[in-house]
Amino acid sequence: MHDTITSAAGTPAASTAPTPGSSFEGTLTGGSHAASAEYLERRAWIGEYFDRTAADGWRKLTSDEKVSRVRATVREGRDRMRQTLLSFLPTDLRGWRILDAGCGTGLLAVDLALRGAEVVAVDLSPTLVGYGRDRAVAAGVADRIAFHDGDMLDPAYGPMDAVVAMDSLIHYDLPQIIDALAALAVRTRGPIVYTVAPWTPILGPLLTIGRLFPQRDRSPRIVPTAESRLRGAIAKAPALSGWQSGRTQRIERGFYRSQAYELLPVAASRTPATSSGVTA
Repeated sequence: MHDTITSAAGTPAASTAPTPGSSFEGTLTGGSHAASAEYLERRAWIGEYFDRTAADGWRKLTSDEKVSRVRATVREGRDRMRQTLLSFLPTDLRGWRILDAGCGTGLLAVDLALRGAEVVAVDLSPTLVGYGRDRAVAAGVADRIAFHDGDMLDPAYGPMDAVVAMDSLIHYDLPQIIDALAALAVRTRGPIVYTVAPWTPILGPLLTIGRLFPQRDRSPRIVPTAESRLRGAIAKAPALSGWQSGRTQRIERGFYRSQAYELLPVAASRTPATSSGVTA
């Protein structure tokens, strides 16, 4: 972990990072601990889909515009998940530098900035990032959010005091999730709060069957991950030896299923917790 510079008041001070490059290149600017061929292939698919196929739908989903009943439940679930991740962080984030990894249209980035944080908001989709910039201006926090279209794991964004990654790891297999967490942990003071798709006896087989069919023009597949496997993999990962799993909370609303997790430096971690239940 990096040594975070603190202000005179003892809170983490902001720092300036160089501007990373494009997210659609074959390699990451500055390199990455998670730049495996599998990660790069999945990253390219995700970026292509959300920027060129789903951007307008995602804008509507994260706005107040009228949507279908199904999308309305997804919107409600995502709103509850956003509030859950925020509850894992202090209410006063002044002096904190936070990475919003996979920021989408900037809802969470704006929430963090309203708490006083300096936010580095990164997404693979330039179109979604553009929507995020507009949202930040409307909320009056554009001066506290630096938006980038690029890879969330790019070390060129520099050291962070915390990371949020809402539904940006759900398309990756467990080894890639662990690699991504390790790439973030090496430059983060902590905590890292993130989500994965929960494995259930119904959801797991359905999503596995979906892998058997062609996915052209479809969204990137979601990979369900069991809590026990995730916690076990974190505990065994040498690159995460200084980190420990903390709280977790599952949100289920209509077609939305996601589980929030907290990853903390060992020196600052709480006693490991089991699932705190499902919020419907």
